[in-house]
Amino acid sequence: MNPKTQSEHTRKICELAPVIPVIVIDDATRAEPLATALISGGLPVLEVTLRTDAALDAIRAMSKVEGGHVGAGTVLTPDQVYRAKDAGASFAVAPGATETLIRACEEASLPLLPGSVTASEVMQAAEYGYDMLKFFPAETSGGAPALKALAGPLPHVTFCPTGGVTPDNAGSYLSLPNVICVGSSWVASGAAIADGDWQGIESRARSASHLRQR
Repeated sequence: MNPKTQSEHTRKICELAPVIPVIVIDDATRAEPLATALISGGLPVLEVTLRTDAALDAIRAMSKVEGGHVGAGTVLTPDQVYRAKDAGASFAVAPGATETLIRACEEASLPLLPGSVTASEVMQAAEYGYDMLKFFPAETSGGAPALKALAGPLPHVTFCPTGGVTPDNAGSYLSLPNVICVGSSWVASGAAIADGDWQGIESRARSASHLRQR
């Protein structure tokens, strides 16, 4: 799967909802009810970061919940690409992009949402064939004004800003013509997951699903 095809796939996924919950999970037994709550609340696209030992098992469990699209986040190495694919991930998210990682995703046929911040990084990703990118870390890299500025010279590239996105500033991102969705952890925080607050998570997901896109 070449980068252009990958970007077509990730863009379609990103268009499914205005917010992608970014999930850090320590207990895989909570994965299924968590995914059910998020999907029921109207957020079918989930990113499970590979920052814990439970992450791959969580992806396995979540990928079996009907109506969901589960991706692996913080993917840094080819080994993580292959393991995420084997666990059932339907896409991968990375904070940046390297030739090694891009090649691994091509070989594994795992669509990649690569991260970029500067105009040079965006142009480099576009040269590879990626025109659907993660803008990370969003808030500390200039936030919505920075993304608005990129839209002028690079109108063909679209983004999912992640990092510091909150209910208070999500709208400023989603109003931009080059933003498809945002990624954030506010919908399913670590504390809410640990407490098993599925009702609260579903309620926040429902509110997030109604945020205006473009």
